[in-house]
Amino acid sequence: MTPLKKYPELAKALGVSDLYFKREDLHPFGSHKGRSIPIMIDHYYQNGNRQFAISSSGNAALAAALYIQEINSKNSQPAELDIFVGRHIAPHKLEKLKTLATGGDTINRVSTKGDNNPIRVLIKERPLQALTEAIQEGKRSLRQSTDDTALLGYESLAKELAEVKGIGAVFIGTSSGTTAQALAEYFLKEKLPIQVHIVQTSSCHPMSAEFENYDGPDEDSVADAIVDQTALRRTKLVPLIKKTSGYAWVASNDNIETALSLTEKNTGLQISTNSALSVAGVAQAIYRSWEIKGGVVCLICGE
Repeated sequence: MTPLKKYPELAKALGVSDLYFKREDLHPFGSHKGRSIPIMIDHYYQNGNRQFAISSSGNAALAAALYIQEINSKNSQPAELDIFVGRHIAPHKLEKLKTLATGGDTINRVSTKGDNNPIRVLIKERPLQALTEAIQEGKRSLRQSTDDTALLGYESLAKELAEVKGIGAVFIGTSSGTTAQALAEYFLKEKLPIQVHIVQTSSCHPMSAEFENYDGPDEDSVADAIVDQTALRRTKLVPLIKKTSGYAWVASNDNIETALSLTEKNTGLQISTNSALSVAGVAQAIYRSWEIKGGVVCLICGE
Protein backbone atom coordinates (compact mmCIF):
# COMPACT_ATOMS: atom_id res chain seq x y z
CA MET A 1 0.00 0.00 0.00
CA THR A 2 1.32 3.43 -0.93
CA PRO A 3 0.53 6.71 0.89
CA LEU A 4 -2.52 8.75 -0.03
CA LYS A 5 -2.53 12.30 1.29
CA LYS A 6 -4.96 15.20 0.99
CA TYR A 7 -3.69 18.61 -0.17
CA PRO A 8 -6.33 21.27 0.57
CA GLU A 9 -4.27 24.22 -0.68
CA LEU A 10 -3.71 22.60 -4.07
CA ALA A 11 -7.38 21.63 -4.19
CA LYS A 12 -8.31 25.27 -3.63
CA ALA A 13 -5.85 26.47 -6.26
CA LEU A 14 -7.28 24.06 -8.83
CA GLY A 15 -10.90 24.58 -7.82
CA VAL A 16 -11.89 21.10 -6.58
CA SER A 17 -13.50 20.12 -3.28
CA ASP A 18 -10.76 17.69 -2.20
CA LEU A 19 -7.55 16.61 -3.87
CA TYR A 20 -5.37 13.64 -2.97
CA PHE A 21 -2.00 12.43 -4.22
CA LYS A 22 -1.64 8.66 -4.45
CA ARG A 23 2.12 8.33 -4.03
CA GLU A 24 2.98 5.44 -6.32
CA ASP A 25 6.44 6.97 -6.66
CA LEU A 26 7.03 5.71 -3.12
CA HIS A 27 6.30 2.09 -4.08
CA PRO A 28 9.23 -0.23 -3.17
CA PHE A 29 9.79 -0.88 -6.89
CA GLY A 30 9.83 2.79 -7.80
CA SER A 31 6.46 3.40 -9.45
CA HIS A 32 2.97 2.05 -10.07
CA LYS A 33 4.58 -0.45 -12.47
CA GLY A 34 5.85 -2.20 -9.36
CA ARG A 35 2.33 -3.48 -8.77
CA SER A 36 2.09 -5.24 -12.09
CA ILE A 37 5.53 -6.21 -13.41
CA PRO A 38 6.31 -8.52 -10.45
CA ILE A 39 3.00 -10.35 -10.92
CA MET A 40 3.82 -10.87 -14.59
CA ILE A 41 7.29 -12.17 -13.77
CA ASP A 42 5.95 -14.48 -11.04
CA HIS A 43 3.30 -15.86 -13.38
CA TYR A 44 5.77 -16.75 -16.11
CA TYR A 45 8.58 -17.82 -13.76
CA GLN A 46 6.24 -20.34 -12.15
CA ASN A 47 5.45 -21.63 -15.63
CA GLY A 48 9.10 -22.29 -16.35
CA ASN A 49 10.25 -19.08 -18.00
CA ARG A 50 13.70 -17.88 -16.98
CA GLN A 51 14.52 -15.40 -19.72
CA PHE A 52 12.64 -12.11 -19.87
CA ALA A 53 12.81 -9.00 -22.04
CA ILE A 54 11.27 -5.56 -21.88
CA SER A 55 11.29 -2.36 -23.92
CA SER A 56 10.83 0.57 -21.56
CA SER A 57 11.50 4.26 -21.09
CA GLY A 58 12.24 3.73 -17.41
CA ASN A 59 9.61 2.83 -14.81
CA ALA A 60 8.65 -0.64 -16.05
CA ALA A 61 12.28 -1.55 -16.66
CA LEU A 62 13.27 -0.38 -13.19
CA ALA A 63 10.51 -2.44 -11.57
CA ALA A 64 11.49 -5.48 -13.64
CA ALA A 65 15.17 -5.19 -12.78
CA LEU A 66 14.49 -4.79 -9.06
CA TYR A 67 12.18 -7.80 -9.03
CA ILE A 68 14.55 -9.99 -11.04
CA GLN A 69 17.18 -9.20 -8.42
CA GLU A 70 14.74 -10.22 -5.69
CA ILE A 71 13.85 -13.48 -7.44
CA ASN A 72 17.50 -14.35 -7.97
CA SER A 73 18.29 -13.75 -4.31
CA LYS A 74 15.71 -16.35 -3.28
CA ASN A 75 15.88 -19.03 -5.98
CA SER A 76 18.51 -21.46 -7.17
CA GLN A 77 17.32 -21.08 -10.77
CA PRO A 78 18.20 -17.49 -11.73
CA ALA A 79 16.17 -15.41 -14.13
CA GLU A 80 17.65 -13.18 -16.82
CA LEU A 81 16.38 -9.85 -18.10
CA ASP A 82 17.21 -7.87 -21.23
CA ILE A 83 16.14 -4.23 -21.05
CA PHE A 84 15.90 -2.47 -24.42
CA VAL A 85 16.07 1.32 -24.27
CA GLY A 86 16.24 3.98 -26.96
CA ARG A 87 19.21 6.26 -27.57
CA HIS A 88 17.29 9.26 -26.25
CA ILE A 89 16.41 7.81 -22.84
CA ALA A 90 16.73 10.37 -20.04
CA PRO A 91 20.29 10.15 -18.64
CA HIS A 92 19.19 9.85 -15.00
CA LYS A 93 16.93 6.91 -15.87
CA LEU A 94 19.72 5.22 -17.77
CA GLU A 95 22.04 5.62 -14.79
CA LYS A 96 19.50 3.98 -12.48
CA LEU A 97 19.18 1.02 -14.82
CA LYS A 98 22.95 0.74 -15.25
CA THR A 99 23.46 0.46 -11.50
CA LEU A 100 21.02 -2.46 -11.40
CA ALA A 101 22.65 -4.30 -14.28
CA THR A 102 25.26 -6.70 -12.94
CA GLY A 103 28.63 -5.20 -13.69
CA GLY A 104 27.12 -1.72 -13.81
CA ASP A 105 27.76 -1.35 -17.52
CA THR A 106 25.56 -0.55 -20.51
CA ILE A 107 26.17 -2.20 -23.85
CA ASN A 108 25.02 -1.40 -27.35
CA ARG A 109 24.58 -4.97 -28.54
CA VAL A 110 22.84 -8.20 -27.53
CA SER A 111 25.01 -10.03 -25.03
CA THR A 112 27.28 -12.75 -26.31
CA LYS A 113 26.80 -16.38 -25.38
CA GLY A 114 29.38 -16.14 -22.65
CA ASP A 115 27.92 -13.09 -20.92
CA ASN A 116 26.88 -14.03 -17.37
CA ASN A 117 25.10 -10.81 -16.46
CA PRO A 118 21.50 -11.67 -15.43
CA ILE A 119 20.34 -8.08 -16.11
CA ARG A 120 21.46 -6.34 -19.28
CA VAL A 121 20.70 -2.81 -20.46
CA LEU A 122 20.77 -2.70 -24.26
CA ILE A 123 20.70 0.62 -26.10
CA LYS A 124 18.89 0.23 -29.41
CA GLU A 125 17.89 2.42 -32.31
CA ARG A 126 14.52 0.62 -32.37
CA PRO A 127 13.81 -0.88 -28.91
CA LEU A 128 10.46 -2.42 -29.89
CA GLN A 129 12.03 -4.16 -32.86
CA ALA A 130 14.75 -5.49 -30.57
CA LEU A 131 12.05 -6.76 -28.21
CA THR A 132 10.30 -8.54 -31.06
CA GLU A 133 13.55 -10.24 -32.03
CA ALA A 134 14.12 -11.28 -28.41
CA ILE A 135 10.63 -12.83 -28.30
CA GLN A 136 11.44 -14.77 -31.46
CA GLU A 137 14.53 -16.07 -29.70
CA GLY A 138 12.32 -17.45 -26.93
CA LYS A 139 12.43 -14.71 -24.32
CA ARG A 140 9.25 -13.78 -22.46
CA SER A 141 8.05 -10.25 -23.10
CA LEU A 142 7.04 -8.07 -20.17
CA ARG A 143 5.36 -5.50 -22.39
CA GLN A 144 2.15 -4.54 -20.57
CA SER A 145 0.21 -3.27 -23.56
CA THR A 146 0.06 -6.75 -25.10
CA ASP A 147 -0.49 -8.92 -22.02
CA ASP A 148 -3.64 -8.91 -19.89
CA THR A 149 -1.73 -10.57 -17.05
CA ALA A 150 -0.51 -7.03 -16.43
CA LEU A 151 -4.02 -5.93 -15.49
CA LEU A 152 -4.08 -8.18 -12.43
CA GLY A 153 -1.43 -6.21 -10.61
CA TYR A 154 -3.37 -2.95 -10.65
CA GLU A 155 -6.40 -4.41 -8.90
CA SER A 156 -4.68 -3.74 -5.56
CA LEU A 157 -4.36 -0.07 -6.54
CA ALA A 158 -8.05 0.07 -7.51
CA LYS A 159 -9.04 -1.45 -4.15
CA GLU A 160 -6.95 1.08 -2.22
CA LEU A 161 -8.55 3.96 -4.11
CA ALA A 162 -12.03 2.52 -3.62
CA GLU A 163 -11.55 2.55 0.15
CA VAL A 164 -11.31 6.35 0.21
CA LYS A 165 -14.71 7.88 0.87
CA GLY A 166 -16.00 10.64 -1.34
CA ILE A 167 -13.73 10.05 -4.34
CA GLY A 168 -15.35 11.09 -7.59
CA ALA A 169 -12.50 10.87 -10.10
CA VAL A 170 -8.99 9.53 -10.65
CA PHE A 171 -6.55 11.25 -13.02
CA ILE A 172 -3.57 9.41 -14.45
CA GLY A 173 -0.96 10.13 -17.08
CA THR A 174 -0.92 7.15 -19.39
CA SER A 175 1.05 5.65 -22.23
CA SER A 176 -0.28 2.15 -22.98
CA GLY A 177 -3.41 2.63 -20.86
CA THR A 178 -2.94 -0.59 -18.90
CA THR A 179 -3.30 0.96 -15.44
CA ALA A 180 -6.31 3.02 -16.51
CA GLN A 181 -8.01 -0.03 -18.01
CA ALA A 182 -7.56 -2.03 -14.81
CA LEU A 183 -8.94 0.81 -12.66
CA ALA A 184 -11.94 1.40 -14.91
CA GLU A 185 -12.79 -2.30 -15.08
CA TYR A 186 -12.65 -2.60 -11.29
CA PHE A 187 -14.73 0.53 -10.62
CA LEU A 188 -17.38 -0.56 -13.12
CA LYS A 189 -17.46 -4.13 -11.81
CA GLU A 190 -17.96 -2.90 -8.26
CA LYS A 191 -20.49 -0.26 -9.44
CA LEU A 192 -18.40 2.55 -7.95
CA PRO A 193 -19.18 6.09 -9.22
CA ILE A 194 -15.54 6.97 -9.82
CA GLN A 195 -14.57 8.58 -13.10
CA VAL A 196 -11.32 7.56 -14.80
CA HIS A 197 -9.51 10.36 -16.62
CA ILE A 198 -6.36 9.77 -18.63
CA VAL A 199 -3.86 12.45 -19.62
CA GLN A 200 -1.49 12.21 -22.57
CA THR A 201 1.03 14.60 -24.04
CA SER A 202 1.30 17.01 -26.93
CA SER A 203 3.68 14.61 -28.70
CA CYS A 204 1.87 11.33 -27.95
CA HIS A 205 -1.93 11.26 -27.56
CA PRO A 206 -3.50 8.48 -29.67
CA MET A 207 -6.11 7.67 -27.01
CA SER A 208 -6.96 11.27 -26.18
CA ALA A 209 -7.48 11.83 -29.91
CA GLU A 210 -10.50 9.53 -29.61
CA PHE A 211 -12.19 12.23 -27.53
CA GLU A 212 -11.22 15.44 -29.34
CA ASN A 213 -8.69 16.90 -31.75
CA TYR A 214 -5.59 18.43 -30.19
CA ASP A 215 -4.84 21.87 -31.63
CA GLY A 216 -1.99 22.92 -29.36
CA PRO A 217 1.73 23.32 -30.09
CA ASP A 218 3.65 20.67 -32.03
CA GLU A 219 6.47 19.89 -29.60
CA ASP A 220 8.50 17.17 -27.93
CA SER A 221 6.90 16.68 -24.54
CA VAL A 222 8.87 17.08 -21.33
CA ALA A 223 6.88 14.08 -20.03
CA ASP A 224 9.03 11.47 -21.73
CA ALA A 225 7.36 8.30 -20.41
CA ILE A 226 4.33 8.70 -22.69
CA VAL A 227 5.56 6.98 -25.83
CA ASP A 228 3.00 4.39 -26.97
CA GLN A 229 1.75 5.64 -30.34
CA THR A 230 0.30 2.22 -31.27
CA ALA A 231 -2.25 2.28 -28.42
CA LEU A 232 -3.22 -1.38 -28.61
CA ARG A 233 -5.57 -0.99 -25.62
CA ARG A 234 -7.47 1.87 -27.25
CA THR A 235 -10.47 -0.19 -28.41
CA LYS A 236 -11.04 -1.50 -24.88
CA LEU A 237 -10.02 1.53 -22.84
CA VAL A 238 -11.91 4.31 -24.62
CA PRO A 239 -15.39 2.76 -24.05
CA LEU A 240 -14.45 1.99 -20.43
CA ILE A 241 -13.46 5.60 -19.76
CA LYS A 242 -16.74 6.79 -21.24
CA LYS A 243 -18.72 4.33 -19.10
CA THR A 244 -17.11 5.79 -15.97
CA SER A 245 -18.10 9.28 -17.23
CA GLY A 246 -14.43 10.17 -17.48
CA TYR A 247 -12.46 11.75 -20.29
CA ALA A 248 -9.06 11.89 -21.98
CA TRP A 249 -6.99 15.09 -21.94
CA VAL A 250 -3.85 16.34 -23.67
CA ALA A 251 -1.27 18.34 -21.73
CA SER A 252 1.17 20.66 -23.48
CA ASN A 253 4.55 21.53 -22.01
CA ASP A 254 3.07 24.79 -20.73
CA ASN A 255 0.29 22.82 -19.01
CA ILE A 256 2.85 20.51 -17.41
CA GLU A 257 5.10 23.34 -16.24
CA THR A 258 2.10 25.10 -14.70
CA ALA A 259 1.11 21.88 -12.92
CA LEU A 260 4.64 21.46 -11.57
CA SER A 261 4.69 25.04 -10.30
CA LEU A 262 1.25 24.82 -8.68
CA THR A 263 2.17 21.54 -7.03
CA GLU A 264 5.41 22.79 -5.55
CA LYS A 265 3.85 26.05 -4.38
CA ASN A 266 0.86 24.39 -2.70
CA THR A 267 2.33 21.09 -1.48
CA GLY A 268 6.08 21.64 -1.25
CA LEU A 269 6.61 18.57 -3.44
CA GLN A 270 8.74 18.36 -6.55
CA ILE A 271 7.09 15.68 -8.66
CA SER A 272 8.21 14.37 -12.04
CA THR A 273 6.93 15.78 -15.31
CA ASN A 274 5.18 12.48 -15.98
CA SER A 275 3.41 12.57 -12.61
CA ALA A 276 2.44 16.20 -13.23
CA LEU A 277 0.24 15.05 -16.12
CA SER A 278 -2.44 14.05 -13.62
CA VAL A 279 -2.48 17.55 -12.08
CA ALA A 280 -2.54 19.12 -15.55
CA GLY A 281 -5.56 16.96 -16.38
CA VAL A 282 -7.43 18.15 -13.31
CA ALA A 283 -6.72 21.76 -14.25
CA GLN A 284 -8.12 21.20 -17.73
CA ALA A 285 -11.21 19.41 -16.44
CA ILE A 286 -12.03 22.26 -14.07
CA TYR A 287 -11.38 24.86 -16.78
CA ARG A 288 -13.85 22.98 -18.98
CA SER A 289 -16.37 22.81 -16.09
CA TRP A 290 -16.32 19.01 -16.05
CA GLU A 291 -18.78 17.74 -13.46
CA ILE A 292 -17.09 15.66 -10.77
CA LYS A 293 -19.12 14.57 -7.76
CA GLY A 294 -16.58 14.28 -4.99
CA GLY A 295 -12.87 14.58 -4.48
CA VAL A 296 -10.10 13.95 -6.99
CA VAL A 297 -7.11 11.63 -6.82
CA CYS A 298 -3.98 12.34 -8.86
CA LEU A 299 -1.71 9.36 -9.39
CA ILE A 300 1.90 10.31 -8.73
CA CYS A 301 3.28 7.45 -10.74
CA GLY A 302 7.05 7.84 -10.53
CA GLU A 303 9.61 9.02 -13.04
